[in-house]
Amino acid sequence: MITWQLTPFSDLTTSQLYQLLKLRVNVFVVEQTCPYPELDDKDHQAGVHHLLGYQGEELIACARLLPSGISYPSVSIGRVATAEAKRGGGLGHQLLQQALQGCELLWPGDSIEIGAQEHLASFYAKHGFVQTSEMYLEDDIPHIDMRLDK
Repeated sequence: MITWQLTPFSDLTTSQLYQLLKLRVNVFVVEQTCPYPELDDKDHQAGVHHLLGYQGEELIACARLLPSGISYPSVSIGRVATAEAKRGGGLGHQLLQQALQGCELLWPGDSIEIGAQEHLASFYAKHGFVQTSEMYLEDDIPHIDMRLDK
């Protein structure tokens, strides 16, 4: 069973923050062999919430929910990550569903924009996202912008 927590940055414990950053660095920097500035000064902005998925004491999934105006003109979801050892059983879909519910709770009825790695377009499309840009490189990884209108 997964326990989900939606928490503003200021309410994260030091242990939660460590686990969150460790998971994100493991996925986005180590696994993808992509050195980039993971700490981008968005995590602590006003209104940003962190979705944490725990299995027991282990953080196995996370996402960052951002209010409009920080990453995009609309609400945004970013830093969507699952622990490598926990993939393949639908955890990513559970995580995204929880993130969408969190956005609806925080910003009811708002559209959501994301910058998705291009190879994940069909994953996000299953949740209603539609591609809104041509492919672009972000840190040498093909990305596309996508949007979910409410």
